[in-house]
Amino acid sequence: MNRPMISVAAASLLLTGSMAALAEGDAAAGRHKAETCLGCHAVEGYFNVYPTYRVPKLGGQSAAYIESALKAYKAGTRQHDTMHANAVSLSDQDMADIAAFMANYE
Repeated sequence: MNRPMISVAAASLLLTGSMAALAEGDAAAGRHKAETCLGCHAVEGYFNVYPTYRVPKLGGQSAAYIESALKAYKAGTRQHDTMHANAVSLSDQDMADIAAFMANYE
């Protein structure tokens, strides 16, 4: 492999590594970002009025699951008007932070 190709390969690895680091959630930052979430998802036995269904308690849930669900609500591939309205303005980093916080919330 010649020198320019090695430089490109090294730069690609560094970029990929930094992107992976950005995807990691910061639970401390997520604590503030998740305040709205806690209003429903931290209440044991909470039911939504319309449509009527049990709101899941998210504390201790897998961060990967929470982040995946938020992304699906944002994209509209998972349907729930209230969750879509909350997720649509979140960045990928916001979602990772919220997920990290909720996964450790008791």
